[in-house]
Amino acid sequence: MRALTWHGKNDIRCDTVPDPKIEHGRDVVIKVTACAICGSDIHLYDGIMPSMEKGDVLGHETMGEVVEVGPEIRTLKAGDRVVVPFTIACGECFFCKRGFYSGCERSNPNARAAEKLWGHSPAGLFGYSHMLGGFAGGQAEYMRVPYADVGPIKVPDGLTDEQVLFLSDIFPTGYMAAEFCNLKGGETVAVWGCGPVGQMAIKSAFLLGAERVIAIDTVPERLALAQASGATTLDFRNEEIYDRIQELTQGRGADACIDAVGTEPDIRSGFDAVVDRVKVATYLGTDSPHVLRQAIHCCRNFGVVSIVGVYGGLLDKIPMGSAINRGLTFRMAQTPVQHYLPKLLERITKGEIDPSFVITHRATLEQGPELYKMFRDKENGCIKVVMKP
Repeated sequence: MRALTWHGKNDIRCDTVPDPKIEHGRDVVIKVTACAICGSDIHLYDGIMPSMEKGDVLGHETMGEVVEVGPEIRTLKAGDRVVVPFTIACGECFFCKRGFYSGCERSNPNARAAEKLWGHSPAGLFGYSHMLGGFAGGQAEYMRVPYADVGPIKVPDGLTDEQVLFLSDIFPTGYMAAEFCNLKGGETVAVWGCGPVGQMAIKSAFLLGAERVIAIDTVPERLALAQASGATTLDFRNEEIYDRIQELTQGRGADACIDAVGTEPDIRSGFDAVVDRVKVATYLGTDSPHVLRQAIHCCRNFGVVSIVGVYGGLLDKIPMGSAINRGLTFRMAQTPVQHYLPKLLERITKGEIDPSFVITHRATLEQGPELYKMFRDKENGCIKVVMKP
C-alpha cells in the first residue's frame, strides 16, 4: 500500500509499504477514506520528537471503512464507517475504567522508554514515535487498529467524512481545552494559537457558555477564521498582548487562558522565544514555553490555564511565583478521545457544529510531503489539510 513515511528531519515521503494485517483478536483493519495532517505531526517533521525511525508510517487523524475484523471483535463488522481516536486504549485498566483513556496502562508496548523521560507512560499513539508504541499511523491506504472494540466510533448515515474526521483528535482536543476552563457562562477566554486546535477551542468555548473569546495569532487567514467564529482577534506582532487583554478585561485579566500552541511558538513572538530556540538548538533546553509564560501573566487571579499544546520535555523560566501567589489552576492532558466521542458526535449530528470549517486544502497521499511543508510554513492560507487515499 501507499503511505506517508518519516525519513528524518524535513524528509517525509510517500512510499510503498507492507499492508497491515490482523495481529491480535481485538484488531480490525480499515481502508482509510480520509486522513489529515495535524499540528503535532509538524513536531515530527521538524525532528524534535525522539525515537522516530526511518520508514515509520505517520498520521493519527484517520477514519475509514472496516475491511477485516479480528475474532474477538463483536462491536464492528466489515463495511462499518468509523472514526479512529489517536489515543489507543484497552478499556479495561485502572485509567480506562475511569475515563482517562490517554493514560491507558496496557496499550504502549514500549512503556519503559516513556517512563525514562516522563516517569510514567501514557497510552500508545498512532504514528507518533516508538517511545509511544511504534504503531503505524493512518496517513496510508490501510491501517491496523488495536483494541478496536474500545476506540473506533461508528459514523451515522448522512454525515460526510469531513464532518466527522476531526473527532479523531482536534475537535475533542479543542473541546477539552474549553471544558478545562470550567465555564459557567459569561466568561472571557483567551486562546493562544489559531491553528486547527485553537479554532476548535474557540468554537467550543462559545458552545460551553463563554461570552467573549480573545484569539491570539499573527497569520491573517487564521485570525480571519477566528473572527468569523465570533472571536476578538489580536495579532501578537502588532499589539502588546498583556496590555490589550488587560484593557479588554478592565484590568482583571482573562477568566481562562488556553495554550493551543505548545513547544514551537513563532520565533517572532518575543525575545524569550528567540532565547528558547537557541537553547533547543544548542541542546541546553527541550521546549519553548513562550506562550505558557504569557498565558500565566494574562490570566486573572484564581483563573484557569488550560494547556493542550504539545510539550515534550523540560520547560524553563515558568513564572510559578505568579501562578502560586494568584491561585491559578492548571489543567492539561493528552486528550482521552474515547471519553469525548459520543457527546461530540451528538453535537455534530444535531448541527451545533460542523468541524469541517477548518479545512483549506484537500489532497492525495502523493501530495502529502509538499503539504507538510506548506502547513508547517503557513503558506497559501493553509490551515488544515485533508488527504483522501
